[in-house]
This record gives sequence, C-alpha cells and structure tokens, in this order.
Amino acid sequence: MSHRWAAVAGPAVAAGLSVLAGCGTPAPSAPAPPVTFATVQPATVTKLLVFVVENHSLDQMRAEMPYVAALGKQYALAMSYRAVAHPSLPNYLAMTGGSTHGVTDDDPPSSHTTNAPSVFGQALSKGRTAKVYAEAMPGNCALESSDQYAVKHNPWAYHLGERSSCNQFDVPATQLGKDVTNAALPNAGMVVPDLCNDAHNCDLSVADQWLRTQVGKVMTGPDWRSGHLAIVVTADEDDDHQDNLVLTVVAHPSLHGAVVTTPLTHYSLARLYSEVLGAKPLAEAATAPSMATAFGLHLAGS
Repeated sequence: MSHRWAAVAGPAVAAGLSVLAGCGTPAPSAPAPPVTFATVQPATVTKLLVFVVENHSLDQMRAEMPYVAALGKQYALAMSYRAVAHPSLPNYLAMTGGSTHGVTDDDPPSSHTTNAPSVFGQALSKGRTAKVYAEAMPGNCALESSDQYAVKHNPWAYHLGERSSCNQFDVPATQLGKDVTNAALPNAGMVVPDLCNDAHNCDLSVADQWLRTQVGKVMTGPDWRSGHLAIVVTADEDDDHQDNLVLTVVAHPSLHGAVVTTPLTHYSLARLYSEVLGAKPLAEAATAPSMATAFGLHLAGS
C-alpha cells in the first residue's frame, strides 16, 4: 500500500544568533534537530456500498459506460473479476452470502430461502449497520417482483432467518439521499437499480448516467469525505461473451489509478464485506482471494 509522507518538525529554535554570557561575541545558533518522517495512514474503511448492474461483460462496460470506466481509471479497476454463475440470483447470493446455496434459477423467495447468514445479518449481529436500497421496490423487503423491481436482484429477501431485519432495513432507494446527507450510510450496504437503470432492460448508457448521478451524490456526502467509505461497482454476470468476466471498480480516496490483476470473484466481494465488518468471511468467501489485500484498503487491525 502506498502512503503519504509528512515531515514532523522538531522543537522551535530561537531565530538569529545567541550571545554568550559576559561576552559580546556572538555565537552560532544551535544546530536544528534532525527531521523525522512519519507515515500517514489512510482512513480506516468501515463502510462498504456496492452498486450492481446487469448482464454485461468487462469489454462491453468499458466501451459503453464512460463514467464507470473513468471512475476505474481514477481510483481502481479489477481486470480479472468474474461472476460465479448464471443467471442473476445465484450471483447476488454469492456477493452477499458467500454461497449460491445451490440456487440455479431466478425464482422468488417463495421457491428459495436459506437460513444461512448474509453479510447484512452479520453486520447487525456485530452491532453494526446494514441496508439494501432497492429502486422501484414498492415497500420494505418486497418478496415479489413488480413493474421495474426484480426480487431476484434483492438477495436479503432470500435469507429467511433474517426476515425481520430485512423488513426493517431493506428499503426503497428513495432513502439513499437522506442517508448520504446524514452520514448514515451503512457498514454493509448495497444499491440495486431498477430494471432499466441496471441495464437489464435499457442500454448501458442509461445505467452509466444513473450511476453518474447516484455515485456522484454519495461522493458529496460526509461518509465519503471522511475516507471511511469504499464504493464498489460491479455486474452480476456477463452475457456469455467473456466467460463471466465483468467490470469491477473499487473507489476510495486512497486509491489512485490502480489496476488489479488478482483473480477475484463475487465470493471475494462477500469476503470484503466481512473484512470491513471485522468478521469471519462466510462460506466460500473464507477461501476467496481478498479484495482488501488486492486493492490495499486499510481496514481495522490491518
């Protein structure tokens, strides 16, 4: 990890020449003390907010999402990050639970639930905060798709043992702006665009403009300015063009144009959530390559 270096000044030295007692002959000033250097660590990352788009490969996203591509160029870009399955749902479960839980389709929670923990439940169990912001969701923790809301993109709804927490903290995306302003973004957070703004039903240019607005809004807030928030933009899966290789950007004020070639997956993202929380990674995330290490993020205890 790179660090800034700052000079630490020693005690102040009297200006000019000193005069010896009983003698009018000036004497040279005492030599200045040696200059020492101290490492200035970047702020500890205590909050993670993940934005997810749909069904496009790394090359497609780099070519057709200029804002997201520029974000990766400014902060950090993963060049070897892969989704773990097809279709959407198992990938979302992998990102937030470290496992697909054997799911191979996009069916609603009435067909699939798990009692295994999610990173959101893990956060709450440690006294931290968690929240999912789902655009177009008609109410908290909606278990059925409607209009532009797809429950298959809302993984917390599938964790049956955490349903009461989901009912409280899995909310419509209209709450995001207030939490940004109030420095109330969660320790474990996810933003799920609607079916147009995630590029599922609309062009990548639409998703790119939506992210420009939403990520830009987050970056005006105190959580970002404090250096305690890291932002990830990724895709759930590709469209079979690049063997599930997807564009993944990590943004944090300490990162400056990093290009990461470490092989990473959605299990690595689940591990990053847990590492930010200071918790043990869940399921397959425990053996996945660490995104915190790959990107040099400063976490508590590191």
